[in-house]
Amino acid sequence: MFSRFPILAEQRASLPRWCRSILFMLFAALLCAACFAQSHEDEIIANLAGGRVIIHVAREVILFAAIDQPFERNSIPPRVMNLDATHIGVLLGASEWRIPADPKPIRIDRDFHRVGASERRTGAVPGEAEPDLDAIGITFLEKLRPLVGQLHHKLDFSPDDPIFQLVIIGYGSDQYGPEVWVAEYRMEQQQIAARGEYWQTRILRPRFTQLYPPEKHAPRTLVEVRYPADLKGPRLSELIQGNDPRVVQLASREPRFTKVLENLHGGQAQKAAPLDAVDFLRALLPLVANNAPFVLGTMAEQHGFEWIVPPAEPVEKVEEEKNRPPEAPSLLRKPKP
Repeated sequence: MFSRFPILAEQRASLPRWCRSILFMLFAALLCAACFAQSHEDEIIANLAGGRVIIHVAREVILFAAIDQPFERNSIPPRVMNLDATHIGVLLGASEWRIPADPKPIRIDRDFHRVGASERRTGAVPGEAEPDLDAIGITFLEKLRPLVGQLHHKLDFSPDDPIFQLVIIGYGSDQYGPEVWVAEYRMEQQQIAARGEYWQTRILRPRFTQLYPPEKHAPRTLVEVRYPADLKGPRLSELIQGNDPRVVQLASREPRFTKVLENLHGGQAQKAAPLDAVDFLRALLPLVANNAPFVLGTMAEQHGFEWIVPPAEPVEKVEEEKNRPPEAPSLLRKPKP
């Protein structure tokens, strides 16, 4: 029953050597092409979170909202997480990654080891943050580095566009007061000439920009961060300053809303009464979100984080770190009724 093998061997032997060499090279080329296509097919994919983060630093409390505005297929909502005992973060851009062979996504907000540095600098350096915030930024850098390093095809992006943004909201140590920062993570690519269309992708150190408090004597109003930066539509502060009819009509319903609007108009947002500011923003968000999902929460220096409008997706239980202070904020608290 093995008689056919000698026949085939005899036929192959009859082929000229140059013909066999060509067939071998064609087979090798097809194999390389198949491997290249398979590597691109299995390459890691970033799911981007797009939207707006609005922050109102009122009296004794910081209000923040995140509006989900997807700008591509498979976009995910902006997500909120604890960073340390006095700061929370809102994640924009590539905060979730997927490998086609693995149905479970890799989320940047999972397994975050909080840092506890409290040292502060006396002088600010452009593009850099205080040591405690810089340590948070480096933690995210190390989480992103191996993921970004798996991107090996040419990406259509501008070197000035961040792939990931972290909005940091909270209170500085040593009675510094409320602060808002944005950390932007950019990347660069270099083609490996010896490997054809194979690109090496590297993520860069984050660049920090302080958004609050403003310069001395500058008006204090709402802070807004967008991803991507060219997201369409006016900012909420522009609607307020422009006396948008929806804002004016809402403020006219209650005298306390009128007072909050006066604080915002006058550049004295920090003087707005906490409960009035919360209720005003809670009523205003559905009017400006255009039916988009949003979350709303507060951050207080003494009482920590609380949801006003919690996210629709379930919040997984996060393992508490050892020696965690009992007064540290938790995103697992029940929302206010």
